[in-house]
Amino acid sequence: MNTQLKKGALELCVLAQLITKDQYGYELTEAISTKMSIASGTLYLILKRLKDEDYVETYLVESAEGPARKYYHITEKGMEYYHKLKSEWDEFVIAVSELMNEC
Repeated sequence: MNTQLKKGALELCVLAQLITKDQYGYELTEAISTKMSIASGTLYLILKRLKDEDYVETYLVESAEGPARKYYHITEKGMEYYHKLKSEWDEFVIAVSELMNEC
């Protein structure tokens, strides 16, 4: 998949995953990787930006398999942001489809 296309959609994908349940970074990477290839470093940069903007918050959970895991939870502000991005994405997809069908 084209890198530029992924960059625009990845933030939306991360927020969509967090709507269903809180997840830790590796878990998010695995979930998104089932549909597209993604470097975990890219994901963590997105998560940091989302946290800095108060769209997600974090908490630690002890793990029997190693160190505590940092879980990400979408905030109310994050939910509003997700719905705004989703609406913009839907409009974008429709516009691109219409333009492509004119060919």
